[in-house]
Amino acid sequence: MPCWLFLSRRGANLLPYIVVLMKIIKFIVLAFIAGYQTIPCCAQGQSLLRTSAYSWYGDSVIENGFKAFPLSSDELVSNYAFKEHRWKRRNDLSAYPQLNCRSSVEKAVYNMALDEMVNAIEPDSTFRTGKLWSGVWTRDVSYSVILSMAYMQPEVAMKSLLRKVNKNNCIIQDTGTGGAWPCSTDRLIWAVAAWEIYKVTGNKEWLNRIYPIIRNSVEDDFRVVYDSKTGLFRGESSFIDWREQSYPKWMQPADIYQSECLGTNAVHAQALTVLSNMARLTGDKAYAIHCDVEAKALRKAMNRELWLKDKGFYAQYLYGRNYGLLSPRSETLGEALCILFDVADTERQKTLARENPIQAYGAPVFFPYIEGQPPYHNDAVWPFVASYWGLASAKAGNENGVLNAIGSVYRAACMFTTDKENFVVETGSPYKTQINSDNMLWSLSGSISLVHRLLFGISYEEDRLVFKPFVPKVLSDTRELTGLKYRKSLLDIELIGYGNRIASFSLDGRSHGAFVPDTLTGKHRIKIVLTDNDLHKQSVHLVESVYSPMTPTVAMRGQQLSWTPVDRAVSYKIYKDGKSVATVSDRCHYDLTVPGEYQVIAVDAQDFASFASEPLLSGVAKQEYPFVVSIARDRNRKVDCTVNAPVAGWYAVDFLYANGNGSLTQDNKCCIRSLFVDNSFAGGVIFPQRGMNSWNDWGWSNKVSVQLKRGNNLFSLRFEKEDENMNIEVNGAELKQLRVIKINW
Repeated sequence: MPCWLFLSRRGANLLPYIVVLMKIIKFIVLAFIAGYQTIPCCAQGQSLLRTSAYSWYGDSVIENGFKAFPLSSDELVSNYAFKEHRWKRRNDLSAYPQLNCRSSVEKAVYNMALDEMVNAIEPDSTFRTGKLWSGVWTRDVSYSVILSMAYMQPEVAMKSLLRKVNKNNCIIQDTGTGGAWPCSTDRLIWAVAAWEIYKVTGNKEWLNRIYPIIRNSVEDDFRVVYDSKTGLFRGESSFIDWREQSYPKWMQPADIYQSECLGTNAVHAQALTVLSNMARLTGDKAYAIHCDVEAKALRKAMNRELWLKDKGFYAQYLYGRNYGLLSPRSETLGEALCILFDVADTERQKTLARENPIQAYGAPVFFPYIEGQPPYHNDAVWPFVASYWGLASAKAGNENGVLNAIGSVYRAACMFTTDKENFVVETGSPYKTQINSDNMLWSLSGSISLVHRLLFGISYEEDRLVFKPFVPKVLSDTRELTGLKYRKSLLDIELIGYGNRIASFSLDGRSHGAFVPDTLTGKHRIKIVLTDNDLHKQSVHLVESVYSPMTPTVAMRGQQLSWTPVDRAVSYKIYKDGKSVATVSDRCHYDLTVPGEYQVIAVDAQDFASFASEPLLSGVAKQEYPFVVSIARDRNRKVDCTVNAPVAGWYAVDFLYANGNGSLTQDNKCCIRSLFVDNSFAGGVIFPQRGMNSWNDWGWSNKVSVQLKRGNNLFSLRFEKEDENMNIEVNGAELKQLRVIKINW
């Protein structure tokens, strides 16, 4: 073989490696140049945060030998995984607040978020959810508006929110299990976002437009999803809407509807407070008082039903069928909202900030993780959740929590030079998550909020702009934020020092309270000097990755429960009617001697528990009535049945049904009806979608607890105005059987 031919073939084989080598050399040269830039900042090369996974400096982020750094305030580069990642500003940002500080990372990440914010505005002046996700989604846009879009893009935020209102003047629940609302009920975060826009703008027309929308939606929720026994609202975990990612596999859509979740209830509590404020401003004082009473009652119920004293955080949710059990997982967004929305009192806020589990790459969506499920909500960190956690940690006074949250957001933004959606919790990589996108609206909104709302402490009230800065000591600096619009004024703000207490606040050189009134007009300069107070040292709960044991598969054979052994389990807890009655470690069976509803939980050597097994009834009295009927919005709007109760007391009522109008994951055709007993309203009954055209797939509806008298009781299933679903046109199901079960309340 000729030598030149050999070299030619060898060169062709080496070509991909040569290309990679050239990119690495190029990056090393850029890093060398950046390393010798003369930027007057003592913090530029200072380590601001070191975790076991990465180090965040004023001028770079380093992770596993890879480096990300700004070439300027308008360009950011990274060699993560030996690939070149680059952001370079493409939009004119001069109309937005400009940040000046010594940290080149802080400036570049901030400008990248502004740049991607402009990318996220569609030609019709609504927000795009992400680079890969077109359209407006209720929860995504609402959480983004609360973080920063209410004041950064008020007109776009208004138009986006109004896109999520249906023809019945109610908030649209556009995603969720089994046909959207009422399986999922976190649409009320829209109310909090709409109120934030009012506080920013003071627009009375906006207030009058949104007030009836929120009131209609809240009142429908009280009718259909409120649980008078616990005082909580039902519905899927807010934003965590991928069933098997956060619930046991045995739970059907109706079971998920029955769950009473931390984040969702925090949203309802704040929505009630918002509605109270709006009623007051619109002159409806009696309704304002009513909503305020309900908001306080809900916060009280959350602390009574969901707080885990031994863990120092709130439980993820209550779940089950006739009797509720607490899932003892933490849930970071929900915990953050409990701080920000004052569900937790001051001492409990500090406890939460200290005890909520955090890992090297940030606070996970929930902890511990579910074995056998890929990373997405499970086994993942999300930048927008980290931003909420950072704001909550600042409110609780936890400096370490704040640094971890900012570091989590900045590391991800720097390494991947975009505001991505989520990352694997153990690796910090986005590449093995189930779904992901660049330029995510709520991620970039959170990044902006960390500068404005956290460091500068900007907070909007009905008639003023308030400042409550929180600057960790290692981030001490002189920062300037110029061109912040507030009502009819334009503000240049200088922030000096560190801490969370203000030594002096001046407006145009004159001493002033730490706020700006809504009557201010024209251009003004604010100077804030912090006291450089050392914050009381509070720890954070750093953990390693933990996967809870698998859920036991339990069967009932005669008078005995039995289950297959669960890997890593060292014991099994037996629950009857929602309460622990026994623990076994030497066998996988349990003899039943008392009638009840039974479940089994596997526990490992670290005392981490599995989900509870599917509830099984043993020796419980029940009656079944044929109930063969097809119901739809325009027919069989009232169906009656007489139930003969052998004894007076509490009973659980449900229906065997089929709904083939949509899949488990898509569409909005959950069927809804109201149950009356002897002409008194007993509760909402829902028949979620079970699969497109799956009219032979039968399952049980949610359970409604009713108090029956001995003898005949008239049951009536009716279609009421509150029973409109998100589709409005299609609202039907096939019913096969009514079941009445005696319960021990």
